[in-house]
Amino acid sequence: MLTTALRPSPIMPSVDFDAKGVQHGHLRLPYSRDDSAWGSVMIPICVIANGEGPTALLTGANHGDEYEGPAALFELAQTLDSAEVKGRIIIVPALNYPAFRAGTRTSPIDRGNLNRSFPGRPDGTVTEKIADYVTRHLIPLADIVLDFHSGGRTLDFLPYAAAHELPDKTQEARCFDAVAAFAAPYSMKMLEIDAVGMLDTTVEEMGKVFVTTELGGAGTASAKSVDIARKGIVNLLRHASILAGSPVSAPSRWLDMPSSDCFTFAEDDGLVVFVRDLGDAVTAGETIARVYPIGKTGLAPVDYRASISGVLAARHVPGLIKAGDCLSVIATVTENT
Repeated sequence: MLTTALRPSPIMPSVDFDAKGVQHGHLRLPYSRDDSAWGSVMIPICVIANGEGPTALLTGANHGDEYEGPAALFELAQTLDSAEVKGRIIIVPALNYPAFRAGTRTSPIDRGNLNRSFPGRPDGTVTEKIADYVTRHLIPLADIVLDFHSGGRTLDFLPYAAAHELPDKTQEARCFDAVAAFAAPYSMKMLEIDAVGMLDTTVEEMGKVFVTTELGGAGTASAKSVDIARKGIVNLLRHASILAGSPVSAPSRWLDMPSSDCFTFAEDDGLVVFVRDLGDAVTAGETIARVYPIGKTGLAPVDYRASISGVLAARHVPGLIKAGDCLSVIATVTENT
């Protein structure tokens, strides 16, 4: 059961969540700093509502260096007509707005990783205050939550939508039905290294339908990855009956992350050279990358081998790697559709 402090959130929305039509505004978070004594963090928000129906909460840039979500969501907020909607859509294209403005994973204000700060605190850091507002004021309004992610500046992923295994199998089935409706090229039963403090866990513990993504990364967004995000939003909103019509089906390869053996972490600093590309089949024991020492020539590289058989689902970027960095993720193939 989630527990949150009783102090009111300092965040003040300029939108009315109960009003019909299209509203563009901000979540204003007071933030006193050297260059603005009574300054604020202004987080863009859009609410599109019409008639009776469910509510979808759509978020991007939970990590500030991940761009597919913001690209698709800023576009949606600018183009969607409320007459097309049955219910309500709450769009926050850049949830960790300070990090998004800085192009960094964590906030430049407090170094907070928003997706490790839930459920947050109304009297905490800037990042904790954002998490608290989302926990107590946005998630309770929603029936379905879509939180966009990609690999940011240090990872590159196969483009997939994902949900998690849950104790409540009915809720789990609803989440995976939503993943299927999103219709990304890959669909993942996802394992988290550390789920503590994540938006994912907070939403799931409230009994909501939750879908996340990893749609590429490497510190940028491609035309292909943004198009996957754009089409996935429409499919999910149709699945939820917020938009008319049926989701447009597309082939999706279902993957699983069955254990921590999926992850490989560097134990050495150096130049990482992959011998397999994203989507390639790999066999347990096979070399997937080599890390070359860079302080002197003539030194042998260290081979990093797959712990399980499957496909290369994620890889480190850029070319230099440090000990402790995630080098790769291997997922198993469960079915092709």
